[in-house]
Amino acid sequence: MSTEHSPSGGPPAGYETRDANAASLVKFAIGLALMLVVTWAGMLWLLKYFQRVQPGGPAATPFSKLHEKQLPPLPRIQVEPVRELEQVRERQNDVLNTYGWADRAHGVVRIPIDEAMKLVLERGALPARESTAAAGAAGTQSSSKTKSDRGKGAK
Repeated sequence: MSTEHSPSGGPPAGYETRDANAASLVKFAIGLALMLVVTWAGMLWLLKYFQRVQPGGPAATPFSKLHEKQLPPLPRIQVEPVRELEQVRERQNDVLNTYGWADRAHGVVRIPIDEAMKLVLERGALPARESTAAAGAAGTQSSSKTKSDRGKGAK
């Protein structure tokens, strides 16, 4: 025998037939909201208290320094190698094709490379060192002898 009774006197319905008590649900929701507000206010007061008692130092996160430009450690990866190479070549061409001071303290100036080559041609080439010229001449004589020796041995 079953101990459950249905209001109509028939077999049990298999589900709850009463409605939930709305007043108790509203009271629970209000109590939960009040507890959340009290907890939030208590945590806020506790944080403010800790900040007064022991002030913190600099931020522990690296994101506080985002406004500062920091270079990464070496070796650095080239982000735009083609553009960077063009900039290097432009700087080198500026140095080669303009007048300027090479060493102002010692009175050394730089002139465009084309002008420098013209001046070298007008004044004559710089004299070669004797040891270099002698070594070059000896090298050409020995190489011509070895070529002639090879020809004689082949006959």
